[in-house]
Amino acid sequence: MSPSLDELHAAFMRLVGPATSSPGSVGLQPGESGGPHHARSEAGPPTSPPPPAPEPGAGANASAPAAPPAPAAPCQLVDVKRRGFHLDAAVAPDQVVAAAQILDAAGFAIDTITGVDWMTAGEMEVVYDFFHLSVPLQVVVRTRVPRSTPELPTISGVFPGANWHERETHEFFGIRFLGHPDLSPLLLPEDATYHPLRKDFAGAA
Repeated sequence: MSPSLDELHAAFMRLVGPATSSPGSVGLQPGESGGPHHARSEAGPPTSPPPPAPEPGAGANASAPAAPPAPAAPCQLVDVKRRGFHLDAAVAPDQVVAAAQILDAAGFAIDTITGVDWMTAGEMEVVYDFFHLSVPLQVVVRTRVPRSTPELPTISGVFPGANWHERETHEFFGIRFLGHPDLSPLLLPEDATYHPLRKDFAGAA
């Protein structure tokens, strides 16, 4: 049986609750765009935020925002032709496993996991892309963690295919997936202590 978008939306709304942020989340803005490292996740309708301050060390013409504008709901149906997916859900870090379980039960598979470094905001964002195995449905789940302690649970126990994606995200952004069986580097040297996709990365020693 194919999942209903309305049923998925309702399940996520029950998970996240009516609040626009959850205990344990740091500055999580529900439904926010995934940012520059998640090209398909464009920002929603503009809310006319004040011009963002440039990142430390950025040139005068730097245009990357410190954080994207936030729509009003933590979980929303979006225009798939414009955004590339059907449902956008922002959850607290301790809700990512429950979110994965909702999608697993509905017949989804993991497509990719990536990170976004909102350095000025002091946050790291993790963006999960899911696709349905038999119908053309895509769901994006997002969460934010403090940049100083970027930790959240692994979802590899629900989706074994997340193992490699979490490992890569840890390697390049320094985000730790608690309970993951092996976060050793895939491409960097085994003793690497740097994360090249962080905005303050200045090159390996």
